[in-house]
Amino acid sequence: MSASSDLRTSRRPVTATAPHGAPGWLVALLAVASGMTVANLYYAQPLLSSLSGVFHTSTATAGALITLTQVGYVIGMLFLVPLGDRLEKRNLVTVLLAVTTLALVAAGVATSFPMLLIASLVSGATSVVAQILVPFAAGLAPDHARGRIVGRVMSGLLTGILLSRTLSSLVSDLAGWRVVFLGSAALMAVLAVALRAALPQHAPTTTIPYHHVLRSTVRLVRTHPALLRRGLYQAAMFGAFSAFWTTVSFVLTGPRFHYSPVGVGVFALVGAAGAAIAPFAGHWADRGLVRPMTGIAFVVAALAFALAGFGGHSVALIALAAILVDMAVQTTLILGQHTVYQLDPAARARLNSAFIAMFFVGGAAGSQLGSVVYHAGGWTGLTALGAALPLIALLYWTTERRRGAGKPSTASL
Repeated sequence: MSASSDLRTSRRPVTATAPHGAPGWLVALLAVASGMTVANLYYAQPLLSSLSGVFHTSTATAGALITLTQVGYVIGMLFLVPLGDRLEKRNLVTVLLAVTTLALVAAGVATSFPMLLIASLVSGATSVVAQILVPFAAGLAPDHARGRIVGRVMSGLLTGILLSRTLSSLVSDLAGWRVVFLGSAALMAVLAVALRAALPQHAPTTTIPYHHVLRSTVRLVRTHPALLRRGLYQAAMFGAFSAFWTTVSFVLTGPRFHYSPVGVGVFALVGAAGAAIAPFAGHWADRGLVRPMTGIAFVVAALAFALAGFGGHSVALIALAAILVDMAVQTTLILGQHTVYQLDPAARARLNSAFIAMFFVGGAAGSQLGSVVYHAGGWTGLTALGAALPLIALLYWTTERRRGAGKPSTASL
């Protein structure tokens, strides 16, 4: 019996569904909104050295700020995103953005590091709005163009991740780190109003109680092997991604390069070039190239970390490695979401919840482990860790065809 066979779906029409897809302006708004909300998870990354001095903490302790923010995101993915199948999505998005706004205000006025940690945990949990909007866009798209529509929205989300570091560095240098969080709070308030006005109503796809929604989310992982597989793939890739971007600021501001926080932010702009791969990844997914392109992405990520390790004395080589890492991670993410969204159209929010939660656990572990490894083994140790994670995923990938033979709807996707 399928994971959703016992669900009582709502009889109200899903008014957001459009037979010819979403209008371009709405896709653009969803892309911008996804980027703006997910950026909240990364504003602190280029500020770690400064925050370490302000609050008199060690490098490893400062890195815990990124880890705890991502832990909050996982909590939100597990307990808030599944509500996208249970509640009217426009109302849910509005409430979450209101809470995000308050949490960011608290971060901006924090008087101690524990207060900043708690505020970041809450803002991380409610910034899962991005992961409600992505399946929302998938539901608007016709089957033949779903990969491309999701790719466009994800390009906005991924651009937000990458540009957040640059924006954070520039604002912090001009007006102080507190303005980074307070400014984002203002943006979240504006975004709540804009989405409230623009989003079509989207009726719930199920009326079962909340605790049954959570149980069904867990059941989906057992029912769909492809969901678990793609989640583990992305956990490895996002762990490598997080390890790189959490520690590269220490490299650039250290004695080798002497970058200022603004310099770190400008460096982060090179990673934004990787977002250009998102529409291509969506196209590859629509053409049925999910499996081969996934394997290629793993190889590219491992080679990028090798390049970063051997080119540790060259900013140009580290920058090239950053672009390749970002491209590889974004490719596997979009290919994974394309696969996951096909498993059960009535449970896309819950499927996305489980998928994103799995790989953000990898991201949180990568941030913390990266900080520890960098402290113990320097940049060489960090790049060895970063290369090992996609290689482990590649080994797992080699078992995919054998286990998925004859089962295109699950593990072979």
